Amino acid sequence: MALMRECARCGKVFKTKPSHVRLGHGKYCSRECGYLSNRRRTQFSCFLCGKDVHRTPKQVRTSKSGKYFCGRSCQTRWRNQVFIGPKHANWKHGRQAYRTVLDRAGRTKLCVLCKTTDHRVLAVHHIDRNRLNNAEGNLVWLCHNCHFLVHHYDVGRDRGLLKARS
Repeated sequence: MALMRECARCGKVFKTKPSHVRLGHGKYCSRECGYLSNRRRTQFSCFLCGKDVHRTPKQVRTSKSGKYFCGRSCQTRWRNQVFIGPKHANWKHGRQAYRTVLDRAGRTKLCVLCKTTDHRVLAVHHIDRNRLNNAEGNLVWLCHNCHFLVHHYDVGRDRGLLKARS
């Protein structure tokens, strides 16, 4: 047996269950009216894309970053830019981060010796041969063939292509 109620926001007459009314619900004709009638929400713009975002006082109070996003996709894109390297929760020591160092530096994926651009055969070479030194100036892209030649026959050092950068 449905009750006829009037929407507290728009005045439209709608049906609701008596059990909903006893629990304090059944005030609005739709979720949209219920959402729009909540005056305590504060309007912000999404930190990345600029869309309008509404947040409750509790959401504003408990925000760790003080930034507000329209959805998880914008929040994830922001997190992936900020929480990198030692700031990431799963960071261990950074010894395997050398490919990421070159990618973030914007270096073109190109073998410095033979000029191959096929990313499937490119490897990162440490110029001073110290695998723990992942400074951007110590890393270059080499294809697997040239990488082997550099390590076993010192190819490229005589031409000055693989001098340590300061």
